[in-house]
Amino acid sequence: MKIAIFKFASCSGCQLELLNLEEELLEIAGKVEIAYFVEASRKLMKGPYDISLVEGSVSTPEQLEELHKIREESKYLIAIGSCATAGGIQALRNWAQLEEYKKIVYLNPEWIKTLEKSTPLSEHVKVDFEIRGCPINRKQLLWVLSQIIVGREPFLPTHSLCIQCKIKGYTCVLVTRGEPCLGPVVMAGCGALCPSFQRPCYACYGPSDLPQTIKLAQQFTEKGLSKKDISLLFKKCESWTPKFKEVVEKYE
Repeated sequence: MKIAIFKFASCSGCQLELLNLEEELLEIAGKVEIAYFVEASRKLMKGPYDISLVEGSVSTPEQLEELHKIREESKYLIAIGSCATAGGIQALRNWAQLEEYKKIVYLNPEWIKTLEKSTPLSEHVKVDFEIRGCPINRKQLLWVLSQIIVGREPFLPTHSLCIQCKIKGYTCVLVTRGEPCLGPVVMAGCGALCPSFQRPCYACYGPSDLPQTIKLAQQFTEKGLSKKDISLLFKKCESWTPKFKEVVEKYE
């Protein structure tokens, strides 16, 4: 199998998680051919590829053109990380006026060629599988790649983070401390990292399979949070997912 790794608008954190596999990555490299990986190798082979991992959101016309080319050359396309699956933190600009941002940030805004919105890969091409997270969980990535290599259809848990908290025996910060935790509507995958330090979840894995986002927002209202604060809670790296967008539009 030929594997390729590509990057669009992102911080490279998800690619770094792949490199952080270290010994496991060497085992994978012994079973497949890593054909394209600018982050790690100068050996760059042309497609077609069996598996393409794509990190980052689509933010420029050049990236959109490249994405369509990657799709054509890939048997299996996997979006990795919040940027590729939900637009990422840079999708916050989707809620503002792009031209105003350009005038404020750049001395010559007319030189900037960018799309109006930062969007996930799935808004433009067929994505065969998504691995969420900011960054992704490298063990999940290893599991998905292993499943594909042995010819199985990959899967990951889609239940809420609260289940992981219960399994690990963590005290619920939402119930006991009144903290505005998004765990009830967020997909598991991080191992309940933030709640393990008594911090509320801020939703870097995006919505779970049956997220009651509006009901959770209503509960936050009852706890005294303002509409602006509720909007900001859902307005992070996963804000462009439909269920989170629904809350932002209602409380903006």
